[in-house]
Amino acid sequence: MTFTNSLFTDKDFLPRPEGDARPPEADTASGGQQKPHGESPILFGWDTTERIVAAEVRPGSLLLWRRLPDDTVELIKHRSLPWLLVTSPHDVPANVIRTDLDGDGFAFLAEFERADDCNRARMDLRERHAEYIGYTSDARMALSRGGMTLFKGMSMDDVRRMQVDIETIGLDPKDSGARILMIAVADNRGLLTTLTGPEPDLLREFIALLIERDPDVVEGHNIHGFDMPFIAERCRRHGIPFAVGRDGSEAFAGIRRTFAIGGITRPLIPWRVFGRHVVDSFLAVQRFDWARGSLTGYGLKEVARAFGIAEADRIELPRDRMEEIFNRDPELVAQYARQDVIETGKLAELVLATEFYQTQMVPDTYASCAVSGAGEKINAIFIRAYLHAGRAIPRPLPTAQYEGGYTELRRSGVLHRIVKADVESLYPSIMLADGIKPRSDTLDIFLPALRELTARRLDAKARAKAAAGSEANYWDGLQGSFKVLINSFYGYLGAGGFNFNDPEAAAAVTSRGREIVKKIAEDIEATGGQVIEIDTDGVYFVPPEDVEGEDAERAYIARIGSALPEGIRLAFDGRFRCMVSVKTKNYVLCDYAGKRTFKGASLRSRADEPYGREFIARAVDLMMEGRATEIRQLYTDLARALREHRVPIEQIARRERITEKTFTSAGKQRSAEIAEGTAVGDYVQVYERANGRLGLVAHYTPGDENAAYYVDKLYKFACRLREAIGPAFPEIVPKPGPGGIIETGMLDLFDE
Repeated sequence: MTFTNSLFTDKDFLPRPEGDARPPEADTASGGQQKPHGESPILFGWDTTERIVAAEVRPGSLLLWRRLPDDTVELIKHRSLPWLLVTSPHDVPANVIRTDLDGDGFAFLAEFERADDCNRARMDLRERHAEYIGYTSDARMALSRGGMTLFKGMSMDDVRRMQVDIETIGLDPKDSGARILMIAVADNRGLLTTLTGPEPDLLREFIALLIERDPDVVEGHNIHGFDMPFIAERCRRHGIPFAVGRDGSEAFAGIRRTFAIGGITRPLIPWRVFGRHVVDSFLAVQRFDWARGSLTGYGLKEVARAFGIAEADRIELPRDRMEEIFNRDPELVAQYARQDVIETGKLAELVLATEFYQTQMVPDTYASCAVSGAGEKINAIFIRAYLHAGRAIPRPLPTAQYEGGYTELRRSGVLHRIVKADVESLYPSIMLADGIKPRSDTLDIFLPALRELTARRLDAKARAKAAAGSEANYWDGLQGSFKVLINSFYGYLGAGGFNFNDPEAAAAVTSRGREIVKKIAEDIEATGGQVIEIDTDGVYFVPPEDVEGEDAERAYIARIGSALPEGIRLAFDGRFRCMVSVKTKNYVLCDYAGKRTFKGASLRSRADEPYGREFIARAVDLMMEGRATEIRQLYTDLARALREHRVPIEQIARRERITEKTFTSAGKQRSAEIAEGTAVGDYVQVYERANGRLGLVAHYTPGDENAAYYVDKLYKFACRLREAIGPAFPEIVPKPGPGGIIETGMLDLFDE
């Protein structure tokens, strides 16, 4: 077998001459939008086939569906064999196509005529604890070898997307009284309907409609956790094949996996439909909000309101009364369900755009990209490039401890006239400026790929700013997908398990980053500014007294930034009337329009009871208004209301997620008592009962809450502001004793 190195030519990463405004070649197939993938085979794969909307594998073949400009779909086939990479020739099974790759590491490629033989070889290697690389995803395996990616030359509007939402009796489809009352269906080709009737007829009609509309993507809010498993189980009960695949096969639950949300992972069983992608906006919005932290919950209605995409006449109906309302007014439920799918479609365009456009680069399906981590995607791109060039894949390097980014809080309390300066893409910029890359990258693609992503992001940002409507959305989604990958290159270096990691290189990046951000802070202080907080790549500060107004603030930051090394750009990142600084990475900002932004778990956590969040918010308002002493009255009045059981149960209850540990951990015994009959992944509203046990809000009896517990917790909420309030804290927030806090005056937080 012969490999070609034509993938890696100098022109692939040559920057355009300054002032060269020549656009990439036009993509006439997608309404004149310009191709983002031209001349970048490392990022987008060397096969330039456009408008591929789905990829599946059958024995010996890769099946690709293309949605043509006239909105019809064609099926094309490519020969494709499953493969494994091993480190020793002795681990290559007999009767395979063997290719020896250049270099050390995973240097032996074994390709199999039969998938069963590949799976047996994989199991044998695993049992012998032999090293190997092999994908469980047949599509990723085939796309990596073939060089194709999905959605090239397409925007989200070009792909046929269907939204699905079901209204049910009960939450468990196996319950005797459970059934589907209604299915709402919409797509981006004008469909908006609700299906009702006897459940068997309803299911058959839905299946027929899905096949007729032939979507490439099926979207839903919690579709993996609720809609798909519920529909599948009801189909099974009625003996109806849930056959919605493009080959007539049934939808099925995939292999259990983890879903990465920032620094945490959660278990997930994704649902699969042959030739289509099932994507979940409920999962995507959690990842979308991880860094922002602006949402307190992820329910569809709450998210739609928060993002300004809710329907103007939005109907809200209680789930536990859905059957009663449906029997009385089915059209009301239908309108409610139609609004659900409309909002799901709008939300998907917002929170899944990054993953959609990443699929144009990553050799994988959209459904998989939507739940995969950024490091996994980068690794897949690099492995594809090395395989195509005939190079061995390096072994991952051992992880190592190293010092991270620099953080420091220099001032706490209430401060005014705040400016933030931020180094744009600090770590990627350092890697490019200082030439820091993994030592195992013998093909030298790491930095060129990073440089190309950066250049393309800047180009896409400029195009988005100059465009309008769907074209602006296209370029904005594209630049967002580039940004996520760009910012993940550093994390990839320091992480374990990735083939091109290098903890020493990651340590060099953070070391340089600490030098840069400290210099910025020193220069601000030296020129009369007051640094409040330094956080890895940004500095909050009060500018010198003679720097007044936004124009002057921007000019001041430009002056500070002019002393930084070439390739490191300091940018103006916002101005604020006031800041309550509590501790590192925990503060509240108030801009000049009065909008407040809470940052940090000490000030705003989704796990906090609402009464605690409300107290902190009001206390912060008082501090910003120079009325911190009035926090005492706020605090004592709320403590009294808690003791007298006047705070509504909805304000003291907290939302708790049911996990596998709920039923297995000794520390979760109280939660397990109230979680019986609740599915893993669901949320319940719980409160502390007077007897010290947990109770469900649905079973609450007035006066049953543990008042002393909630008063003590109020004090803990107030303690989060201790550093900002300063030495007067013990006087303003007296610690509750056995007899409580007795104060005069009444100020009920929860008066209507």
